[in-house]
Amino acid sequence: MAALSGLASALESYRGRDRLIRTLGYCCQLVGGVLVQQCPARSEVGTRLLALSSQLSHCRTVLRLFDDAAMFVYTKQYGLGAEEEDIFVRCVSVLGNLADQLYYPCEHIAWAADAKILRVDSARWWTLSTAFWGLSLLLGIARSLWMVLKLRQRLRGPTVPCASRMPQSKQRALEAQVQSEVLTLLSNLADLANAVHWLPPGILWAGRFPPWLVGLLGTVSSLLSVYQAVRASGQADTTP
Repeated sequence: MAALSGLASALESYRGRDRLIRTLGYCCQLVGGVLVQQCPARSEVGTRLLALSSQLSHCRTVLRLFDDAAMFVYTKQYGLGAEEEDIFVRCVSVLGNLADQLYYPCEHIAWAADAKILRVDSARWWTLSTAFWGLSLLLGIARSLWMVLKLRQRLRGPTVPCASRMPQSKQRALEAQVQSEVLTLLSNLADLANAVHWLPPGILWAGRFPPWLVGLLGTVSSLLSVYQAVRASGQADTTP
């Protein structure tokens, strides 16, 4: 009953619904791809699961039509990252926000072209939106790697007397932050692999992944995102 209540609570928020739809969509693609490729007797079930995955992806695309305003407000509030002490984190964060901001209108135009609302080449705009997504992921990966390096340096620290050592509470907080950055790094790497796959053929491994591999990478990324959200929610509930 508690699990059902938690699920219902998560579905009340936009982010919660998006995580569920994303996870379900990639799981369907993973299972459907495996059935189509490895189990000819169940290929029809696999084809239906792939169709369901495609519809769930389309659902997320439509819902993202309304994300521009929220992204703009966040980008404006962050600005040039004046509150960030680290200049590298500030630079990659600002560039990442810019890439995210440009991603949305490109995707909207591509969607509108596919829906015959606009008379433009949708393939070009899908490629452009995927490129901005990939750039955002690359910047996120660079930021996470840098943060892990800096946080581990702080945890190791110089040799100091016992009386001057870091408090246990602060050490645990830094360790939790390192773990969070590592999970974000792994999630972004999985998404980046898929982003490259969706670029035009001839770019690295573009177009070479079978459906089940795309589903596997997306499922891994989605589950890591869900885990981080649940973990953050649990930490917020236990904070006095």
